[in-house]
Amino acid sequence: MATASASPAPSPANVSASTAAPPKPGWLKVAPVIFLVFWSNGFVASKFGLAHAEPLTFLTLRYACVVAVLILAFAILRPPLPTTRRAWMHLMVVGLLLQAAYFATSFIALSHGMSAGGTALITSLQPILVGLFAPMIANERVGARQWLGLAMGVGGSALVIAAKSNVDLASPVGLSFAVVSLITLTAGTLWEKRFGSDAHPVSANLIQYGVALLATAPLAWMFETMHIDWAWPLIGSLAYLVICNSLIAMTLLLGMLRHGEASRVSALFFLVPPGTAIFAFLLLGERIPTLAWPGMLLAAAGIMLVTRKGKPAHEK
Repeated sequence: MATASASPAPSPANVSASTAAPPKPGWLKVAPVIFLVFWSNGFVASKFGLAHAEPLTFLTLRYACVVAVLILAFAILRPPLPTTRRAWMHLMVVGLLLQAAYFATSFIALSHGMSAGGTALITSLQPILVGLFAPMIANERVGARQWLGLAMGVGGSALVIAAKSNVDLASPVGLSFAVVSLITLTAGTLWEKRFGSDAHPVSANLIQYGVALLATAPLAWMFETMHIDWAWPLIGSLAYLVICNSLIAMTLLLGMLRHGEASRVSALFFLVPPGTAIFAFLLLGERIPTLAWPGMLLAAAGIMLVTRKGKPAHEK
């Protein structure tokens, strides 16, 4: 009887190939640019809409439109839903933090006198908080080069804040809500990185925005008149926020968090204030002080340090 020949031992090349991480999707290469443009202009678009509706009312209307679009997409595509109670819970928590809490507090800040650029500046400090808590919550290490980049980023943001403080940070109530917005954005980012799963984007967004709608609508009904002035600026603002901000930018952000390190992805927020300042200057006439420009350059240099990948260990 013939004996079976022993299978050859796997070569080191085969072992490394089998254990190598799967290639990242191609859309990740363009995702940061698209995200930054859409997210930065979201503060400006919100300003236009908030001139015609109260903040929670406007946010409720926005979420209702997003949920309607997602229900239609869900009916057509029939994507799978999460299969475990834990996955549902994590999606709901992210929806409450990133959608309901973050956007509600930032809208309230804008409605209480904070400018688009000022609100973007406060929330741009998010990478520092993520860098501090990522090792404990997201189980990722922040290296010396990244810390230097984060320090440069916060220094650049501080310069811009100092340059714009006399015009942007004059409202204590608006400033307070902007700070709460920063905290909820940080918490949502870390939660998504720590517990996020590869749920289908339509299913995940439908759950998250559905939760946000259920949380926001009762608050609008209790504390606001819910009057809406159906002017063209509101309609244009709503269309932009639903399509570009809620559906595209937020999906890209969550996708980048799942495929990258939280501290690297969050560092993109250092570039949001320059982008918002430029859009606010062009569309709202908000001036850009001279001191803000070197701050923007310093923040951009910081993000280059944070996001630059080091050489693999075998190449060092």
